[in-house]
Amino acid sequence: MRRRHLLAGVASVGVLGGAGAVATGSVPDGLGFGDGSEPVEPTTLPTVEAPGSRDGEVRIPADGRATFVDFFGTWCPPCAEQMPALAEAHDRLGDEVRFVSVTTEDVGGAVREEAVADWWREHDGDWLVAADVTAELFTRLSINGFPSARAIDATGRVRWATSGTHTAEEFVGGIRRALDG
Repeated sequence: MRRRHLLAGVASVGVLGGAGAVATGSVPDGLGFGDGSEPVEPTTLPTVEAPGSRDGEVRIPADGRATFVDFFGTWCPPCAEQMPALAEAHDRLGDEVRFVSVTTEDVGGAVREEAVADWWREHDGDWLVAADVTAELFTRLSINGFPSARAIDATGRVRWATSGTHTAEEFVGGIRRALDG
């Protein structure tokens, strides 16, 4: 009986620690994610023709360049709420980092590309937007909810991993971790 209580207590600490990582917006290096130990295998995604974006493809992470990836959904109110903070971060660092927002919605299928472009326009998006319809990148980057973001350095290693809404300052700080490698 005591062993069962001990195991339950240890499991609770793990759950609370993980929740703390999400709440603080960063993943502790000891967890093995976000510590830059393994490069992310590149994924090529189709882009959405929208303001600041283009019709075509984007490779994430970019070759030899830091990449910031924001995962969003057009159905997600917190995703819409943080768009001004993302826009400010893009205005400040967009020349230094490949800045991409990615949706896992079925763009071109159940969701019309025009609907994503309209949402993008309505929320003042002005950078690359891509569709991860198969959730390949979503899975590779261990995304667990929306909104989520990853800052990846020029060698393809995640330097900042976060979920939830953030301020422009928090985004800039996370992106700088990737730029500083």
